[in-house]
Amino acid sequence: MVTIDSILARAKEYMPEEDLAPLTRAHAFATEVYSGKHRLSGSPFLYHALMVTDILATMRLDVPTLCAGLLHGVIKQAEHPKETEKLLRDKFGEEIVTIVQGATKITGVQFNSRLAYQAENIRKMLLAMSSDIRVLLLRLADRLHDMQSLRYVDRAKQAEFAQETMDLYAPLASRLGIDWLKRELEDLSFAALHPEEYEDLSNKIRTSLADRETYVEEVKALLTNKLTEHGLQYFRVLGRPKHLFSIYKKLLAQNIPFEKVYDKVAFRIIVHTVTECYEALGVIHSLWPPVDGRFKDFISTPKANMYQSLHTSVVGLHGEFMEVQIRTEEMDRVAQEGIAAHWAYKEGKAATSRDARLFKWLKQLVHTLQELEDPREFLDAVKGELYEAEIFVLTPNGEVKEFPRGSTPIDFAYSIHTEVGNRCAGARINGQIAQIKTPLRNGDLVEIITSPKQKPNRSWLGLVRTARAKSRIRQWLNQEEREKALEVGRELCERELRRHNLSLKRLIKTGHLKELLKTLSCNTLEDLMRRVGTGRITVQAIIKEMQPLEILDVATVEAVEELSPAPKPRKRHDQDNVIQVSGADNVLTKISHCCMPVPGDEIIGFITAGRGISVHKAACPNLLASDQQRLIAVRWAEETSSTHRAQIQVIAHDQKGLLAGLSNTISSDDANILNLEAASSSSGMARINIILEIRDKEHLRLLLQHIRQLGGVIEAKRL
Repeated sequence: MVTIDSILARAKEYMPEEDLAPLTRAHAFATEVYSGKHRLSGSPFLYHALMVTDILATMRLDVPTLCAGLLHGVIKQAEHPKETEKLLRDKFGEEIVTIVQGATKITGVQFNSRLAYQAENIRKMLLAMSSDIRVLLLRLADRLHDMQSLRYVDRAKQAEFAQETMDLYAPLASRLGIDWLKRELEDLSFAALHPEEYEDLSNKIRTSLADRETYVEEVKALLTNKLTEHGLQYFRVLGRPKHLFSIYKKLLAQNIPFEKVYDKVAFRIIVHTVTECYEALGVIHSLWPPVDGRFKDFISTPKANMYQSLHTSVVGLHGEFMEVQIRTEEMDRVAQEGIAAHWAYKEGKAATSRDARLFKWLKQLVHTLQELEDPREFLDAVKGELYEAEIFVLTPNGEVKEFPRGSTPIDFAYSIHTEVGNRCAGARINGQIAQIKTPLRNGDLVEIITSPKQKPNRSWLGLVRTARAKSRIRQWLNQEEREKALEVGRELCERELRRHNLSLKRLIKTGHLKELLKTLSCNTLEDLMRRVGTGRITVQAIIKEMQPLEILDVATVEAVEELSPAPKPRKRHDQDNVIQVSGADNVLTKISHCCMPVPGDEIIGFITAGRGISVHKAACPNLLASDQQRLIAVRWAEETSSTHRAQIQVIAHDQKGLLAGLSNTISSDDANILNLEAASSSSGMARINIILEIRDKEHLRLLLQHIRQLGGVIEAKRL
C-alpha cells in the first residue's frame, strides 16, 4: 500500500540531502482538498495522487515534481478553482503551480467537437512541456495509473482512452527514452483495445514460459563463458521476454503464427566501457552469424533522447533468431530512465545544455504545430511526429539529423529552412545527384540543390513524412490558393459590374462601400473579392445589396483595378488555353472529372471554392443540385491542339484477341489509353471501361464507329 511515508522513504534514498518537508505539507493540503472525492473505482482521489507521486519517485524526480504529483488534481477537484490556485501559489510557490497548471486538463471551455477538445488539450500540454519537461513526466505518470484503473470505465471509454495512450503517450515516453513506461503503456492499451488477442497471447506466453526460461539460461551461460574467455571480467548478461505488444506487432507485420516468433526474448550485455561494448559485439558475431541489415550503432550516433546502445540480431542457439543489446552501465540507466536520468532542477537553476538537448525536438515540434488550426490536421501531425525516428542522415558539415523512415530530401530541406524547402529541386546523396522523391537511408550524406524557379506543389504532401515539411507545404499552397481566389474574384467582379453599369469607385466616394462590406461581413475590398473567388459570396449577392443605393445611373464604368493591385500574370495551364470564361481573361479553369467534357460538347462553368472554375457538360447531373448562382458561361477556344480525357464502355463477346484488337484500333485512330478495366461474366460477355485521350467530340465519334466494326463487339458508347 502506497502511503506518504513510503514515498518519503523512497525519495530519501536518492535525495538524502534534500529537504522533504514540502512533500509533507503538500500531502496535508491535498488531503484537505481531496476529502470526500472519489474516482470511478470507488477509491479516494487521494490514493490516485499518492500512486502518481510514487511513480514519479520511481523515476527519481525532484521534490517540486513530487509535490506537483500530490497536488496535480487540486485545481480541478476544488469547489473554487481560482481561489485554490491562489492559495496553492502562496503555500508552494510559482514553480510547483506552473507544473500543476501544465498538467491539469482543460476545464470550463466549450468545444464544438470531441476532436477539437482533444486537439486543444494536447496543444496546451505540448506548450507547457516545451518550457518544463516535468509537466510531461507528471502527465505520463498520471496516464499510467489511469490506464491501470481502466477496467472501471465503460467499454467505449476504455477504447477511446487506450487509443489516445497508444497514439500519444506511449510514443512520448519512447521519445523521452523511458523504456519501461513505454512498454507498460503499450501493453495496457493493447489489453483494452484488443482484449481477446491480448488474452490469447498471454496464455501462449505462460504456456511456453518453462521452455523459454531454459533457453534464456542456456544462452546466458554460453555468453558468460565466451566473454570471460575473451578477457572481459566485469559484465552482466540479462535476458527478458519482449513485451506482449511488440510480439503482437510482429505477428501482424509478418503474418506468422506465435510458434514462428523466435526472438521472444531480448538479451542485454552490460559492460564497463565503450571499448568493451565493441569487444562484446565481436564475440557475439564470432559465435553466431548476424542477420543482414539488423545491426545498429546508437553509441556513435545517439538518438535524440540520448539513448546509446549497440543492437544486433543473430541466428543464435538452436537456430533461433536473437536480439542482443550491448551497452555500459550509464547507458543502461539512461535507457531505462530516459530523460529522468539526466533531468535535475536544483535551487531553481535552469537545465544544463545537455538536458536542454534532450527535449529540443519537443520545442521544434511545438514551433511546427503552432500554426495548425484544423484539429484533425493538428492531431495527425502530432502522431506522425512522435513516432520513433528510424533513420539518421548527415549534413555536409557533419550534423546528424533524424527522420521517420520514408523521408525524402524535401523533409531534409525543410528541416534546414522553410525557403530551402520551398526551392528544393533535388539533392546530392553521398555525392550522387538524386530526385526529391528519393527515400533517405541511414548514414546518407545529404546536400540540397535549390532553384529559384522551383516551388511546392500538392504532390509534395505525398512525398514527405515530417510534420514540419507538411505544415510548410500546406502554408505555401494555401497562400497560392488565396492569391488565385483574389484573381478570380477580381475578374468576375469586373465583368458583372460592367454588365450592370456599376462602379466601385463611386461606392467609395459616397461611403456606400463600407456599408456594403459590413453587410457582407467583409473586412476589406480585397477580402470581398477573395470570397467571390472562392464562391463563398456570389456576384449576384453583391448586386442585390447595391440595388437600393441608387447608383444605377452611373455613366462611366470604373475598373476595379483602380482600387486594388493589378493581377500578376501567371503561367497558363493547358486547360486554360482551351476554355474561355465569358467576359474575363486569365481565369483558372479545370475540366471536371465527373463528366469529362471535350471540345464539341455544350459546357458550363461552376465557381469552386478556391480552385477557379470547374468546367462541366451543360447536362451534367451533378450541376442540378448545385448553387445555380455559381454557374458561369464558358466556351471552347476556337483553336487548340490539346488532348482531353473521355470514358467509353465496350460490351463484347469474351473472345481471344479482343483486347489486342481494341488496342490496335485505338492506336490507329491516334488516341491513347490512360486506363482500362475489364470484367467478364459467366454468360461469356465482357464489359470493358476505357479512359482515353482524344482531341475532340468528332475524334471520339469516329473512334467509337471503328470500335463497333470490330468482330465480337456488341456495343461501344461514351459514358
